[in-house]
Amino acid sequence: MEDNFDYRAEANQTASQSESRTQQSQPAQPMRGRTPKPPKPQKPEGRGRKFWRVVFGSMIGFVLGQVVISILGIIMFFNMLVNMASNQSTSLTANTVLDLRLNSAIVERADEDVNMFALYSTPSIALDDILKSIKAAAKEDNIKGISVNTGMMMQASPATLTEIRRALEEFKKSGKFVYAYSDYYGQGAYYLASVADSVFLNPQGTMDLRGMSSQIMFYKGLIDKLGVDVQVVKCGKFKSAVEPYLLDKMSDANREQMEVLLNSIWGEMTAQIAQSRHLSQDDINRIADSLLVRNAHDALENKLVDNLIYRSDYHKMLRAKLGVSGKQKITLLSVEEYASNLSEKSRLLSKNKIAVIYAYGEINDGKGSSNTIGDVTLCKSIRKAVDDKRVKAIVLRVNSPGGSALASEIIWNEIENAKKEGKIVVTSMGDYAASGGYYISCNSDYIVAEPTTLTGSIGVFGIIPSVGRFLDTKLGITTDGVSTNAHSDALNGMRPMDETEYAWMQSSVDQTYDTFLQRVSNGRKIDKEQVDSIGQGRVWSGKDALEIGLVDQLGNLDDAIQMAAQLADITDYKVVYPEKKSFLELLLSNESSGRERVNATVREELGELYPAYNAMKQIRDMKGVQARMPMEIVVR
Repeated sequence: MEDNFDYRAEANQTASQSESRTQQSQPAQPMRGRTPKPPKPQKPEGRGRKFWRVVFGSMIGFVLGQVVISILGIIMFFNMLVNMASNQSTSLTANTVLDLRLNSAIVERADEDVNMFALYSTPSIALDDILKSIKAAAKEDNIKGISVNTGMMMQASPATLTEIRRALEEFKKSGKFVYAYSDYYGQGAYYLASVADSVFLNPQGTMDLRGMSSQIMFYKGLIDKLGVDVQVVKCGKFKSAVEPYLLDKMSDANREQMEVLLNSIWGEMTAQIAQSRHLSQDDINRIADSLLVRNAHDALENKLVDNLIYRSDYHKMLRAKLGVSGKQKITLLSVEEYASNLSEKSRLLSKNKIAVIYAYGEINDGKGSSNTIGDVTLCKSIRKAVDDKRVKAIVLRVNSPGGSALASEIIWNEIENAKKEGKIVVTSMGDYAASGGYYISCNSDYIVAEPTTLTGSIGVFGIIPSVGRFLDTKLGITTDGVSTNAHSDALNGMRPMDETEYAWMQSSVDQTYDTFLQRVSNGRKIDKEQVDSIGQGRVWSGKDALEIGLVDQLGNLDDAIQMAAQLADITDYKVVYPEKKSFLELLLSNESSGRERVNATVREELGELYPAYNAMKQIRDMKGVQARMPMEIVVR
C-alpha cells in the first residue's frame, strides 16, 4: 500500500525550521556605526477612537446579552410545553397496572424540574408522588392493580418504607391486587414487597435477610495523627454525635441506646413481614440468624416468596390476572407519569384550608436551600399560612436530624405565635424528627410519627476544632497576632480553649439544654425532670416515643391532616401544599432540587466512606451550639 505522505517535503521543512531556530538562538550583534533608535512614544488614544471602541464594545455586550436572553427564552418555552403536556389528563385504558418501580433514590418531595438534573446525577422519585399515586389508584376504575418492582432499590430509611408499605395495605382494601417482582431483594426491598398478595423472584436471583446492624466510624485516630485539637462541650450522656471525634469505639450509653433502637425497628419490620407471609417473628429471626436464605430456592423453601419466575413470565401472569388474552395490550403506568397528571379534586371550593408546610433537611440559620431548613424561609412560610384567614390548621411535615439550636428556637417561636393567632398546628414526622427536628415539633398541638421514625435526641453540644498544631507540625505554618483583651482570640480555630473559655462554652450549652427541656415540658405537658430522664440526647423510635409521651399517635401525613381537621373542628376543607418550582425557577434562583440528587449520587459513589465525608462536612458547616442527631439508620 502506497503512502501519500511526501517525506522530502517534510525533510525540507524540518531543515528550514532547524535553520530558523539556529538563527534565533544566536546572540544579537550590535549594529556598527549606528546608534539604536529609541522606541517611539505611543500617541494617546484620541477621543474619536475611544468613542468608537466604547460603542463597539457596548454593541458586542448587547449582542451577547441578547443571546443569553434568547437561550433562557428557549428554555422557558420548552419548559412551558413540557408543563402543558404534563397537565393534560392521561387517558387510562381498561387494563392498566400502576408500575411502582423503586430502583432510584426516594426523596421527600421533588420540584417540577422535568428531570433536567438527571443528566448529571442519580434520578429520584418523590415520596409524596408515590403515596398520592397509590391513594388515587385505589379509586381509579381503569387501574386494576399495582406491580411493585424494587429492582436494585437504593438504601432507604425504615420510616419511608413503612409509609409506602402502609399505603399499599390501604390500597389492597379496595379489592385490587398487589404483585411484587424483583431479581434481587435486599432487606428493605423485601420488607416493602412482602405486603404484596404474591411475591415473585427470579429463579437465579438472591435475597438478603440477615437482620439490622449499625456501624459508626470513629475519627479520633485520624485527628490525632493530623494534630488537630477537638474540644467538645455537651449536655446529655446519650448525645453521641460527638463521640467519633473523642473516642475510638462506642460508649456504653451509646451502645445501649443503639441496641434498643435497632431492636425496636427490626421488631416492627419482622412483625409486619411475618403477618403478611403468615409466618412468626421467630421464623423470620431464625432465618436471619442461621443465614438460611442463600439463593432464590432457599427463599421459596422458607415461604418468603410464592414462585420463581423470569420477568417475561411475570408479565404473562399480569395479563392472566387482568384476563387479557391474545395480542391485547396492557398498560404499565409509571408513578411519575400518573402523579404528574393528578390534581386536587376534592373540596376545591371549600372556604377552609389546611396548609402543609415541609421542614426537610438540616436546620440552619438564614434562608437554607431546597434540601435544608433555613429559619428565615420556614418562618416566612408559617407566617404566610397564619396571615391567610382561610387556613384553619397547619400540618408541619418534619424530616430533619436537627442542626442549629438557635435556628430551632426561632422556628419554635414562630409556631408558638401561630398557635396564639388561633391556628391548630399538627406535626407529621417522617424519617427523622430528632434533636432540633424534635425542638421545632414539641409545641405542636398534636404529633404523629411512624413506628420507625427516629425522634427524641433531646440534647445539645458544641464542637470547637483547633488546627494550629496541625498547621505548625505538618505544614510548618505558624500564626501570631495581638489582642485587646485576654480572650479576644477565643474560638478562632488556631488554639485550644483555656479553662475560662471552656467554662464559658459549657455554660452556653447548659443554658440551651435547659431551654430545650423547658420547651418540651411545656409543649408535651410533661414534668421537666421527666423530660430530662428521657432526654440526655437519647434517640427513640416512633413506637417507643409513643409509650413515653413524646408523640401522640402512630401514622402518616394523611393521618396528621385528618387530625388537624378534627382539632380545627372542620369537615369541609382543602389541603394546600407548597407550590412546586419549575426548572427555570430553580435555575434562576440559588436553590436547586438537583443538590438533593447530587447528594444521593455522592452517597452512592462513596458507599461506606460517605459517613466520614458527611461528618467532616458537618464540622465545617457547624456554627454555634448544635441540636443534632448522632446517627442515620438505613435499611439495605
